[in-house]
Amino acid sequence: LCCQCGVPIPPNPANMCVGCLRAQVDITEGIPKQGTVHFCKQCERYLQPPGTWIPCALESRELLALCLKKIKASLSKVRLIDAGFIWTEPHSKRLKLKLTVQKEVINGAVLQQVFVVEYVVQSQMCEDCHRIEAKDFWKAVVQVRQKTVHKKTFYYLEQLILKHRLHQNTLRIKEIHDGLDFYYSSKQHAQKMVDFLQCTVPSRSKSSQRLISHDIHSNIYNYKSTFSVEIVPICKDNVVCLSPKLAQSLGNMSQICVCIRVTSAIHLIDPRTLQIAEIDGNTYWRHPFNSLFHPKQLEEFIIMDISRVHEKKKGAGAGARSNKHTLAEAWVRKTSELDTDHQYFCCTHLGHILNPGDLVLGFDLANCNLNDEFANKMNPQHIPDVV
Repeated sequence: LCCQCGVPIPPNPANMCVGCLRAQVDITEGIPKQGTVHFCKQCERYLQPPGTWIPCALESRELLALCLKKIKASLSKVRLIDAGFIWTEPHSKRLKLKLTVQKEVINGAVLQQVFVVEYVVQSQMCEDCHRIEAKDFWKAVVQVRQKTVHKKTFYYLEQLILKHRLHQNTLRIKEIHDGLDFYYSSKQHAQKMVDFLQCTVPSRSKSSQRLISHDIHSNIYNYKSTFSVEIVPICKDNVVCLSPKLAQSLGNMSQICVCIRVTSAIHLIDPRTLQIAEIDGNTYWRHPFNSLFHPKQLEEFIIMDISRVHEKKKGAGAGARSNKHTLAEAWVRKTSELDTDHQYFCCTHLGHILNPGDLVLGFDLANCNLNDEFANKMNPQHIPDVV
């Protein structure tokens, strides 16, 4: 019989029924039934004391661990069997935890009990959001500039930045004339961005820093860093005119070339010989050259006749040739001049694509006003009529 109420029970070390045992001993004594957690509304993160902010979804394992850490000290006297969330309305600012604990009581009898701990969610702005609100939040800025009319390179960069998730550390991205500004909370993040840009596009960079404050007692300096990155002003499908010295060093190419693509180097092709060359950022800034046209100045031509050139003799000291392109000679006529019989002769690297009657876009060098220092010094016989 139970020694308290006299109910027949199977024998146990305490000689008491479960009801009396519960009345005598409360194993959840000393465990707080209420608590608070701090939540930042701006960035939707929870505070993990002392100063870490972590993103957690509602009823996630991370949030459960964070709540259990708050009562970890008082749980040391009992054995935690199970823990889980009780559903609360998402906007109620309440989190309820259902805990199951075990403890050894009188004479080795083990008692198990289920109880609920309720947490109140309090709003508190984290330091990062505080600084953003204060408008004095960035420690480093990367200014990316390219002196071109169109934003082709920036669209390409945007895709790469999204692919490699480099936008995660930026505090703000601001569009400026000729480029973009990326703001960062630390100099390391900005330096990482500069290194990435130098790997993906031909560019050059400069850095400077400005002293904001200085603590003379602990010798701590607070700087704001600025990184200026200038991307070469050459894009895909631009016609460029190289300096004679550079053209000679690239294997005696002709000075007028077409840029077929831009990666971490500029890839050029000579439309008369199919000779290809790569120019990296350092070489470009030593021998700078400009694009002769904007893409808006392209004109439409119709191909009257085209014939492929199978054997072209290599010049002295010529470099590598492209295997993806085919050399061809073509007679073309402007679509705006179809009523006249004025035709142009040109060499093209697109012989594998073009057929008579096709419409193509080209640059008319015969009737244009060129204002380029290298093109003006060239022998007029070496300048093609149409590229």
